[in-house]
Amino acid sequence: RRVHGSLDGDADRIVFFTEDAGFTLLDGDRILVLFCVFLAKQLKELTFDFEVKFGVVQTAYANAGSTLYLKSIGVETHCVPTGIKHLERRATEFDVGVYFEANGHGTVYFSQRLLDGLKATDWSSSAQKDAATRLLATSRLLLPCVGDAIADLLMVEAVLHIMEMSIREWSALYCDLPNRMLKVEVPEPRRIKTTWDETKTTEPAGLQAAIDSAVQSLAGTARAFVRPSGTEPVVRIYAEADSQEAADDLADSVKDALVKILSS
Repeated sequence: RRVHGSLDGDADRIVFFTEDAGFTLLDGDRILVLFCVFLAKQLKELTFDFEVKFGVVQTAYANAGSTLYLKSIGVETHCVPTGIKHLERRATEFDVGVYFEANGHGTVYFSQRLLDGLKATDWSSSAQKDAATRLLATSRLLLPCVGDAIADLLMVEAVLHIMEMSIREWSALYCDLPNRMLKVEVPEPRRIKTTWDETKTTEPAGLQAAIDSAVQSLAGTARAFVRPSGTEPVVRIYAEADSQEAADDLADSVKDALVKILSS
């Protein structure tokens, strides 16, 4: 299958897509999962004289399908506020910290002690030598901060080649949960205050209770949150559920509650 890459204007974000048998988007969540599968496989081959801390950093906009998959394969996940600086800061707490926003902005951080250990150790087997070489090559290809879409593009191609993985197999690693995103123009959007990770509101009074009520009316994995945009005078709404219809209804219910409360 042929895959295409789409970069933003300053080339720090990238998403992939294919139009074979219908349009399929491979976004930042998909790139993050691909990198994690590859890096975890390399780390599994190696033993150090310290415990390697391997983790993932996402935002609330990450599709829960990706987070659930990562947890299922034993990867530690963390949620931080929107903005690449928040992801980068948390990633540096790991020896290998993979961080991406869903929009395709991200990279991989390697600690100096891990890099030193990779270089200093006399690896005994060819599998260990290959794994160490691949990790060092990854650290040289990817910028440790901010992100570089060209480097991410090359890394995706390298990982797919090394793992002999097709685009179809990459896309099938996990299933996205149906979701809906809205942006709503309301009076004084900055009246909305959220918890640090932006998953719940703290002001105005009653808004989080209304969101919780809408979520609890649905079974399964439903979730929703709202936050004031950092770039536009609007409030953004994100909703996920087990079906597209349910996700759409949930987003609309949250919108109705938001408008009612902010207009009162």
